[in-house]
Amino acid sequence: MAKDYYVILGVSKTASDDDIKKAFRRLAHTHHPDKGGDAVRFKDINEAYQILSDKKKRAAYDQFGSAAFEQGGAGP
Repeated sequence: MAKDYYVILGVSKTASDDDIKKAFRRLAHTHHPDKGGDAVRFKDINEAYQILSDKKKRAAYDQFGSAAFEQGGAGP
């Protein structure tokens, strides 16, 4: 199942690194399991941030989608 990391973080595809970081921090604070949040949602938020905060991974994601990071997917 393909994930849209931009939708998960609630940012546009043209979002700056700072916008991505702010969105991650806001969502992580809200959904953190230690604060009564949903662990699955927190995992998705963290995964999205790990991809979009790294310039090389973000470029691969923009080109191939989330398939670039799945087992057997087209790698960067």
